Amino acid sequence: MKIYTKTGDKGQTSLFGGQRVPKHHIRIEAYGTVDELNSYIGLIRDQDIDKNSVEILIEIQDRLFTVGSILATEPGNTKVKVPQLNIKDIELLEQEMDEMNGFLPEMRSFVLPGGHVTVSYCHITRCVCRRAERLISHLAENESIDELVLQYLNRLSDYLFVLARKIVLDKKVKEVEWKPRM
Repeated sequence: MKIYTKTGDKGQTSLFGGQRVPKHHIRIEAYGTVDELNSYIGLIRDQDIDKNSVEILIEIQDRLFTVGSILATEPGNTKVKVPQLNIKDIELLEQEMDEMNGFLPEMRSFVLPGGHVTVSYCHITRCVCRRAERLISHLAENESIDELVLQYLNRLSDYLFVLARKIVLDKKVKEVEWKPRM
């Protein structure tokens, strides 16, 4: 199977189901950003982090492929079979956050991203997640989107923030609090 098809050479691409849209369509921007997010998750997974976090990140990557499939399917197409998210996917992120928060120091202020390369990767990934969420929210203003997609991404950005804090603790680096100048 060849990777290149030449069907996109004029700035159009196909949604799952066959509908052609411009490559700058908000739907393409949305699932392209989810793909970028998935790549950054892979970058975090490739760092020296604990085994449980690696396993959760693999699960997240799987779920992001599902999100991408949902977004890449033309609206109203019932002829194609697409994997779905479910509430248990969101609950897994909540469980993991609750577990990590159980041993993290209480937050008393915002923290500045950084302190360790892996922590910085988590914050960059969190920002990409928020961008994906904004794009999908924009798409949802005009087209029907499964509400679990937005819920999942909202929870995922929170998870990435908590994971960054956990890695700060694991790597024994300093978490720098933001002290606004008033």
